[in-house]
Amino acid sequence: MMRKWFLSFVVLSLFAVTGSACSASEEADLHMMSLDQMPQEVQMAPVVVQQAYQFATANPDIMKDIPCYCGCGNIGHASNYACYVSEVDENGSLTFDNHALGCSICVDITQDVMRSLREGKSPQEARAYVDTTYSKYGPSNISE
Repeated sequence: MMRKWFLSFVVLSLFAVTGSACSASEEADLHMMSLDQMPQEVQMAPVVVQQAYQFATANPDIMKDIPCYCGCGNIGHASNYACYVSEVDENGSLTFDNHALGCSICVDITQDVMRSLREGKSPQEARAYVDTTYSKYGPSNISE
């Protein structure tokens, strides 16, 4: 009985260590802007929203090629990146857009891109996933 309990403990411990190591390395693979560089509203938002802002703002080269399907093209957004950043000045300073603070579709799209990249998929594969998954919500805000 004691041996069975001990074996179960060892197996569960190994799963816990392996699981935490995987998630730590997954997070380390993504380039993220520091949360302290974000506006107060973002810092107070739920963690998934904070992460989406941190990733989108640190990866404009990827996120400018990812569409949004929430209908924000009607307010001038030309990519998912625009849901987070409205302007970048000549010095590289960002003006944050607060749209994604209240739009779960924008955040879900960004989180799906993050997950895809962690899984080793290319930005193009992440884009294909976004197009397939979110096109049911409306038209893409990226004109091809």
